[in-house]
Amino acid sequence: MQFKQDASETNGSDIVSAINDFCDSNLTSYPIASKVRNANIGYETLIGKILEADGDWQWDDTNYTNLPRGTGNLVDGQETYSFSSEYLNIQMIEILDKNSPARYYKIDPIDSLDLRMSPEEYFGLESDGSPKKGKPTHYDKVGDTVILYPAPDTDDVTLTDGIRIWFQRTADLFTTTDTIQEPGLPSPYHILVAYYASIPYCQKYKRDMVPWLERKWIEGVADMIKHFGKREKDKRKIMTMNPISYF
Repeated sequence: MQFKQDASETNGSDIVSAINDFCDSNLTSYPIASKVRNANIGYETLIGKILEADGDWQWDDTNYTNLPRGTGNLVDGQETYSFSSEYLNIQMIEILDKNSPARYYKIDPIDSLDLRMSPEEYFGLESDGSPKKGKPTHYDKVGDTVILYPAPDTDDVTLTDGIRIWFQRTADLFTTTDTIQEPGLPSPYHILVAYYASIPYCQKYKRDMVPWLERKWIEGVADMIKHFGKREKDKRKIMTMNPISYF
């Protein structure tokens, strides 16, 4: 379902037209900027629920033209690196080795609070007190920062495009000028964006519609979560027996 097929909002087969139908509204009574704001809130709410329910097949907005991964340069002896706030979840971090040809290798996540000692004590320091250098094997996340342990050493890793992050990101959100863009969701769930965006307006001006909209939203979200929780159909399911405990 496209977001808005024409400037007059009267086409009838898009999300904005559905909102107008549910709310008995139009371009004047419910301006497009307000529709976009509420639609994006609903869209991001759906994404949060998808990320909680997603199986082995990870969700990504189909409007993006690139894969959800990015590279950055490393700095010799530098531990900390910032990443974009659009990354909702970091799934994997790789480092580019120094071999010929150079290849990325996966490093392991670690929580410095679980070390029972400081990272400096655990990984060591250089003789001048600077971070220990070497071939990174672990990383920690603090806010929008990744900390590599040990710090990259130019003798062990390639610095240019030396870090690659696999991530889950937020949606390609709607703008007031969008027309043919669709939600990056399976088409049966596009209408959920319209349900959500209709509720705030109807709570003010058409209260009799609110219970129906809320029910349709709740039912649709439940169905969507079921879909995303079971969609790795190409993966073979194996039944195993639980061990029997003897007392």
